[in-house]
Amino acid sequence: MADGWDISQEPLIEASNKKLDIVDGHAVKAPADYQNPDELYNSLITRIQKYHPSADISMVEKAYCIAKNAHEGQKRKSGEAYIIHPLWVGIILAQLEMDKETITAGILHDVVEDTVMTYDEIKEEFGDEVALLVDGVTKLGQLSYSADKLDVQAENLRKMFLAMAKDIRVIIIKLADRLHNMRTLQYMRPEKQKEKAKETMDIYAPIAQRLGISKIKTELDDLALKYSQPEVFYDLVKQINARKTEREEFVQQIVDEVSAHMENANIEAEVNGRVKHFFSIYKKMVNQDKTVDQIYDLFAVRIIVDSVKDCYAALGVIHEMYTPVPGRFKDYIAMPKANMYQSLHTTLMSSVGQPFEIQIRTKEMHKTAEYGIAAHWKYKESNDGKKSVEAKEEEKLSWLRQILEWQKDMSDNREFMNLLKGDLDLFAEDVYCFTPNGDVKNLPNGSTPIDFAYAIHTAVGNKMVGARVNGKLVNIDYKIQNGDRIEILTSQNSKGPSRDWLNIVKSTQAKNKINQWFKKEFREENIVRGKEMMLAYSKAKGFVLADLLKPKYMQIVQEKYGFRDWDSILAAVGHGGLKEGQVINRLVEEYGKDHKKEITDEIVMEKIAEASKNKVHIAKSKSGIVVKGIDDMAVRFSRCCNPVPGDEIVGFITRGRGMSIHRTDCVNMIHLSEPERARLIPAEWEKPADGEGNGSYLAEIKMYANDRQGLLMDMSKVLTEMNIDVKSMNVRTSKQGTATIEAGFVVHGREELAKVIEKLRQLQGVLDIERAVG
Repeated sequence: MADGWDISQEPLIEASNKKLDIVDGHAVKAPADYQNPDELYNSLITRIQKYHPSADISMVEKAYCIAKNAHEGQKRKSGEAYIIHPLWVGIILAQLEMDKETITAGILHDVVEDTVMTYDEIKEEFGDEVALLVDGVTKLGQLSYSADKLDVQAENLRKMFLAMAKDIRVIIIKLADRLHNMRTLQYMRPEKQKEKAKETMDIYAPIAQRLGISKIKTELDDLALKYSQPEVFYDLVKQINARKTEREEFVQQIVDEVSAHMENANIEAEVNGRVKHFFSIYKKMVNQDKTVDQIYDLFAVRIIVDSVKDCYAALGVIHEMYTPVPGRFKDYIAMPKANMYQSLHTTLMSSVGQPFEIQIRTKEMHKTAEYGIAAHWKYKESNDGKKSVEAKEEEKLSWLRQILEWQKDMSDNREFMNLLKGDLDLFAEDVYCFTPNGDVKNLPNGSTPIDFAYAIHTAVGNKMVGARVNGKLVNIDYKIQNGDRIEILTSQNSKGPSRDWLNIVKSTQAKNKINQWFKKEFREENIVRGKEMMLAYSKAKGFVLADLLKPKYMQIVQEKYGFRDWDSILAAVGHGGLKEGQVINRLVEEYGKDHKKEITDEIVMEKIAEASKNKVHIAKSKSGIVVKGIDDMAVRFSRCCNPVPGDEIVGFITRGRGMSIHRTDCVNMIHLSEPERARLIPAEWEKPADGEGNGSYLAEIKMYANDRQGLLMDMSKVLTEMNIDVKSMNVRTSKQGTATIEAGFVVHGREELAKVIEKLRQLQGVLDIERAVG
C-alpha cells in the first residue's frame, strides 16, 4: 500500500491486545511517548516532498511555527503537547496527498478557537484561501451532534453541508481531525468515548464513504466499533487472532497462485491479500446472522493492473483458475458507485473449499478508491489541474447538490434527518437498470418503477401511470432487478402521485420529490391553515400577532429556517413541517430585543423571582386552583397537554393571565425560546392525605388500532364500566386500515388514567396508546 497506510488487521490486533494506539497502520506507544514536535514536523515535510510538484514548503513551515507558539503550554488529555494533534492532522492530509493550502489550514485549524490568534491575523499571514478553510473548520468544530436534540442536530448538519459546498477541503480537514481524535480516544471518559464513537459512525464515516475516501472511512469504522461496542470488538479480535497463522498461509497461497497465473498470461499486475476490516466483518455477521467462520468474503485479494482491458483479461484468468460463486460477481467498472468507486468484484471457491473475494482494478481506480475526492488535489496548482479537480469534484458531489436542494424547501427536521440517513446509508446495495435508450441508472436495492421514474425527471414521476419492465407491464411496486430494462408510461391526465407511493418507494430522491409535490399542490390551503394556527397560538400565549409580524422580524425567521418568503413559512406550518410555536417564539425573541422594557414586565418578573425561591405546590381547593405561597396569582391548567395529578409538571408565568401549569413533556414547553424559558418555575402536585383527591381533570389520549367493526363499541364499554365521563372523541382511518382515535375524558389523577389505558390496551387490535403532548 502506498505510504504504508494500510491499517491491516495485524497492527490493529496487536494494538487491541496490548491496549495500544493505531497510527499510520502500526501499533504505537501511548501519545506521551510520541516523537517530539520537531521530529513529527520533519516527518510531515518528508511526506509532502514525496508527492508535491513544488519543493517550496515555506507556507507549511510558517504555519508550524505560528501554531507551535500559539499552542505553547497547552496539553491534551493524554498529557502530550497540544501541537502534536494539528501536526498529525497535517500528516493525515499529506497521506491523502492534499495541496499545501489544505495542510497549512490543517495545522492551523485549532488556533482561532483555542488560542488568542484571530481570523484576520490568519488572513493577513496566509491569504484568503487558507483563512476561509480555517474558519470553516472552526465553525464545524463548534457544532454539537446530540442525538437527543433532533432540531439542533439537523440544523448543524445543514451548516456542515453548506460548508462542504463552499469548499470540500473543509470537511476533508475535519475528517483528518476526527481520525486523529479517534486514534487517541482512549484518554476520554467511557461515556465520552461512546458518544464520539456514535457520532463518528453516524456522521463522519458515512461522509468519508460518500467522498470515496476509504483510507479514512475504514479506520473510522473500526475505531468507532472499538469504542462503541468494546466487548464485540475484542471478541472479534480474539476470533480472528485464533487462526492467524492458518489465515496468513491461506492468503499467501492465493496471492502466489494468482501472481503466477498473471505472469503466465503476460499481465503486469500487483497482487496482495488481506483480511477485511473488523467493521466490515461485523456488519456482515449482524446483517446475515452468521459467525466469523460463515462469512463468505472474509478474505480479499486485490489485483492492480495498468488498464481497463487488463482488468477484464485478469478476470478471465481468475475464473479459469477458481470456481466462481454464483450471484457474487459485480462490475463496478462499467457501472461505478455513486462515489465513483470502480472495481471488479468476484467471490471464488479455493481448492480447499474456503471462499474468498478478489477485487480487480487499475492503478488510477485504486487511487480513487483509497483517496476519493482528495486524489486529484495535488494537481491543483496549474490551470489545467484546477479544471481537473473541479471536474472530479463535480462528479463526486452530485449527492451533495441533491442534499442542498432538499434544504431549500424542506423545513421539517425529522423528515430531513430521515432522508439524510437514507441517503448516507453505507450498506444499501445498488441495483443497475437501463432506460429504453440503454442508459444505465443505479438505484437503491428494493427500488420500484416509481423510483426509476423520479430518477429520470420529476415531471416523469408526477405523470407516471404505469411501467413496462423488459417489455411486460408490471405493478408499480415491482422490485427492480439488476439488468432490467424499464419504460415508464405517463399521461397528461394523471392526477399526480398518491400518498401510498411514499410507502412503496425506496430512494430518498423519490420520497423527497413526492413530498414536495403534495406541499405545492395544497400550498394555498396550507397557507390559510398556517395563518389560523399562528393566530390561535398567539392568543393562547397572550401575544399580539400584529406586533410580531414586522418585516424585520419576519425576514430573520425566514433566514433562520431557509425559506424564500413568508407564505412559505405559513405553508410549512400548515402542513406540519414547522411548529407554530417555533415561529412565534422566534418572532417574540426578535421583538424582545427591540422592546426589552415591554417584554420585561416588572410585576411578572417579581412574581417569577418570588415563586422561584421555593418549589410551587399545586393543589385543588373549593375556591379553585391555588399556589402555595403566592395567594394573589391566578393559576390554570393548560389545555395543550392537560396535566393530571401524578404527572411531572412545570409552571409558566404568562403576561396578564397568571400562571399556567404544563406537563414537562409538553411540546410548547420543549420549544420555548430562551427569553421565554426565564418564565418557567418548578412546580409539583400537593397530594391530599386521602390519596389522589376528588378533583376532576381532563385527560386526552391517542389510540392506534387495526380498524374493525365494533371497535368503538368495545372502547365505550370499557369506559362505561370504569365510570369514566367521556368529553370528546374523534376517529380517523387510513387507507392501510389503521384507526386513530383521539379521546378526551375526566379522571381524578394519573393512577386512574393508567388503569384506563391498561384496560384499553387489552382490546383486540389495539396497536399503541399515547398521551397527547401539545
